[in-house]
Amino acid sequence: MPSNKTMDDKALRVWEDSRDLAAELEQSIHEVLVGQCKAVAVSSVVAARLQSGLSQSQFSKLLGVSVRTLQEWEQGRRKPSGAAQTLLVIAQRHPEVLRELA
Repeated sequence: MPSNKTMDDKALRVWEDSRDLAAELEQSIHEVLVGQCKAVAVSSVVAARLQSGLSQSQFSKLLGVSVRTLQEWEQGRRKPSGAAQTLLVIAQRHPEVLRELA
């Protein structure tokens, strides 16, 4: 992407048409194979869900929130409330409890 500025539809189409997706994919695969890929930071919410082994749907249902709310937390756009934060700490420290409840 050329910059973080918002593009209009025409500029976006021009930029997309100029891309060589095959070359970009090949470059990405090469970077992974030679260990040049960057680590991706995982939020504590994602970590808790992954440790539980539950899907977003299952995890959100156990926490009593919508899947969309969980996604907002996982992507860092929103912060869980105090009670939800406590449940997430429990989920992270004792994922077996969530698996048992599921």
